[in-house]
Amino acid sequence: MQSPRDILADLWTLAGGDVSALDDVTLTGEEPQLPSSFRIGASAQAGIAAAGLAAAQIWKLRSGQSQNVAVDMRHAVIECRSERYLRVDDKPPPPAWDAIAGVYKTRDTRFIRLHTNFTHHRDAVCKVLNCKPERDEVQAALMQWEAEAFETAAYAAGGVVAMMRSRDEWEASPHARAMAEQPILSIEKIGEAAPKPWPRGDRPLAGLRVLDLSRVIAGPVAGRTLAAHGADVLLISGPDLPAIPWLAIDTGRGKLTSFVELKSDEGRGVLRGLLADADIFSQGYRPQAIAGLGFSPQDAARINPGIVYVSLSAYGAAGPWAERRGFDSLVQTSTGFNHAEGQALGIDGPKELPAQMLDHASGYLMAFGAMMARIRQSREGGSWHVRVSLAQTGRWLWNLGRLADGLAAADYDKDTVQRFIEDAPSGFGPLRAVRHSALLSKTPAHWVRPAMPLGSHPPQWPARP
Repeated sequence: MQSPRDILADLWTLAGGDVSALDDVTLTGEEPQLPSSFRIGASAQAGIAAAGLAAAQIWKLRSGQSQNVAVDMRHAVIECRSERYLRVDDKPPPPAWDAIAGVYKTRDTRFIRLHTNFTHHRDAVCKVLNCKPERDEVQAALMQWEAEAFETAAYAAGGVVAMMRSRDEWEASPHARAMAEQPILSIEKIGEAAPKPWPRGDRPLAGLRVLDLSRVIAGPVAGRTLAAHGADVLLISGPDLPAIPWLAIDTGRGKLTSFVELKSDEGRGVLRGLLADADIFSQGYRPQAIAGLGFSPQDAARINPGIVYVSLSAYGAAGPWAERRGFDSLVQTSTGFNHAEGQALGIDGPKELPAQMLDHASGYLMAFGAMMARIRQSREGGSWHVRVSLAQTGRWLWNLGRLADGLAAADYDKDTVQRFIEDAPSGFGPLRAVRHSALLSKTPAHWVRPAMPLGSHPPQWPARP
């Protein structure tokens, strides 16, 4: 199997990085870190190190100064479970899942996973099943369905569910075949523009403006990472959009947050104005949905030539599932991870990864891709499109190999986690949260702005340094 350094080197060269920069990186720690047959530690460390090294390269371009980047594997894994360790006024997270979310059996003795944390997704499932949102009723109703037929019907109704597939089943599917030749992330030039100079500032991303139109984990982690290196990140949400409050607190560190109603002409006008002065536009909408609002990659490049546009999707840009909604837990289920972990543990049923690794790793890859695209913009000009998907991140994680003794690893105890926790104020009360794990020797990563309730700030950019 590849070492973490080799994994990082592959990511770095894929994105067009100068190989000599890898000499500035120190990686410490050993696998396994958590009970899993998959390489949770290596993937966490390599993804975070890639983003940290990109920030260091930008600083070198801006200042002429090189610096060292160090990432400890344990710290990286703990950061990839940051939502678990967040405390607000010393209070732990509330239950993570809706009452009917989780795994059920179907008539054909298959397993299916429901994601019902958002009310409209729960309502769609119950409408298809014609039952009340109670576990016993849901299970009884699902016994009248075959798993794949219900999966198809639920998606058609606006729900989000996943039938558990083995890896062989997933690889044989039309969508997996369509994805097979796609890279883990792509950086594509989509328009012509003059190179943009770097703004003034004393941090790698100081003065860079990032529009963050994402929710839940992956996209928000990308924005949080860019903020950790000094970017002005403006999170755009809507007053009626559902959110998971605990995740919004954890991933809201370092960001401004505004409400903009994109269903209205006025709101779309506000967003166009913000986009015209942005450097990076990061979004997690489905392709048709964002295009319908007037903010496709091509739209953005017309509004702001030279933009770096970052797209997150569940299942990638090509294939029959390109428009399918999805979350980490569902992509784990549909692409073979839950089946494989269950088999490795010797159980008849799904076993989740010990972290939302597809989400977190995708978030760091988004931030990495955004920074590498901005470097190319500064040198070559142009508008750029970065694509990341949970399923492609999963393919990457799978291809890193398996750990024969991984499931025997112990989970972290409280004392271990506390070494990587910092205290911070917020608009919710005192926070205790995981600090960023990429340690840069000259421009330490940190969040200047506290996490605030959604919609706390006006939809406008702060002045540049």
